[in-house]
Amino acid sequence: MNNLSAELSEATINQVREELQSKTVRATSPEMEEILYKPISVLDHGFIRAIDYMGTDASIVQAARVSYGAGTRKIQEDRGLINYLMRHHHTTPFEMCEIKLHIKMPIFVARQWMRHRTASLNEHSARYSVLSSEFYIPEVSQLAKQSDINKQGKSSAEFDRNHANEILKILEQSSHNAYERYSHMLDDLSLTRELARTILPISIYTEMYWKIDLHNLMHFLKLRADSHAQYEIRCYANVILEILKKWLPITYEAFVNYQKEATSLSKKNRELIKRMLKGEKITQENSELSKGEWLEFTAIFDIKD
Repeated sequence: MNNLSAELSEATINQVREELQSKTVRATSPEMEEILYKPISVLDHGFIRAIDYMGTDASIVQAARVSYGAGTRKIQEDRGLINYLMRHHHTTPFEMCEIKLHIKMPIFVARQWMRHRTASLNEHSARYSVLSSEFYIPEVSQLAKQSDINKQGKSSAEFDRNHANEILKILEQSSHNAYERYSHMLDDLSLTRELARTILPISIYTEMYWKIDLHNLMHFLKLRADSHAQYEIRCYANVILEILKKWLPITYEAFVNYQKEATSLSKKNRELIKRMLKGEKITQENSELSKGEWLEFTAIFDIKD
């Protein structure tokens, strides 16, 4: 079971699924059961596969209601309770659900991923195995100039076709050349795998198992499915969002409404809105906000100067 890879045939995956299916008394999600072990493609060579999960929307409700003492009036609607928990940031009931994913991604995406230190993970080791010659090559639409303002982002300026093709050619050739030298050091020079791998670029693909509880998963998604996140990790986050929708539809709806698409207001922002509702003309000069804060504030509410 642990040696499954994305290249397995559909028939083999179905056979494994049939062998694993048995009667159970634990809470299950029919839509999750349907997609277990099935790889979902991401980028050019990557995938995400749901391996296992624990809990459903009902598990969150069950965990929350444990805290109510005897005689306390029960909340009748599960949706209403989950909305309440999400809205007021009562997080522990969401920690009762967990998911385990098998993910194949470029190494530079994996290094961003590991910034989230609230999960358990086990990554494929190039000390013990030879890496495959699969490298991430971006699409032309993702090639852009570095932003002069945002050190982590790209500008809106796009390259012309010839310029873009030159960049792609460099990326492809450098990846190919690095892998040829990697193979040469392994096969012809008998260098250890742990040192031979050091020549490979961070665009090469790696794999890992990643297990995380729902509360921390939603924090990951809020950051990585955001439009400001790097495109590549955002592609993976968007796939996980769809998995979450199948797994916990009520929680997914609450998460999108109260967290992912919600806006947090500072005390100053709130006071500015009150002044605007009273008819006062607000500008940056009388807002007491910095230029950056003012731009963010006006963008959120589509305010025109």
